[in-house]
Amino acid sequence: MSGFVLWFTGLSGAGKTTVGSLVARELEAQGLTVEILDGDVVRTHLSKGLGFSKEDRDTNIERIGWVASRLTRQGGAVIAAAISPYEETRRKARAMVAEFGSFVEVYVKASVEECARRDVKGLYEKAFAGEIKGFTGVDDPYESPADPELVVDTEAHDPEESAALIVAKLEELGLVPAQVTA
Repeated sequence: MSGFVLWFTGLSGAGKTTVGSLVARELEAQGLTVEILDGDVVRTHLSKGLGFSKEDRDTNIERIGWVASRLTRQGGAVIAAAISPYEETRRKARAMVAEFGSFVEVYVKASVEECARRDVKGLYEKAFAGEIKGFTGVDDPYESPADPELVVDTEAHDPEESAALIVAKLEELGLVPAQVTA
């Protein structure tokens, strides 16, 4: 099978990493080589020193897109889980990947209120209080995908259900073999 990228986008706390990890586990069980490019981890290792200005956010997402394209070229199944708040930058990532394989945009949808409720780091509370400036979804924009391949509402579906919807979409797209049900 050729490589592909599952690009998880959504607000902080929407469930991108949680659901992505469950999908990765399922894909690995099917024998695929899977790599997770988590936004927080990439910022620590590949994008250290970048801030949260629009330019720095774009640079970070473009770096993730470039790495994802290289892994796709090698036949990997890549799960990119980053807020990636801007539509134009996600389009650039899609274009980089499309040269080598499929790009499947998954909008992990949850309201700001729900994301704030889930927030174990207290970032939303600090953003609402004005202690953090430029926080996506609070005082910096999040541009919802115009035409994602899949929307997963994590307020309506638990992580396992969300992961199952994504795997089913990959089967429908012919990116992974369909599971035979008895």
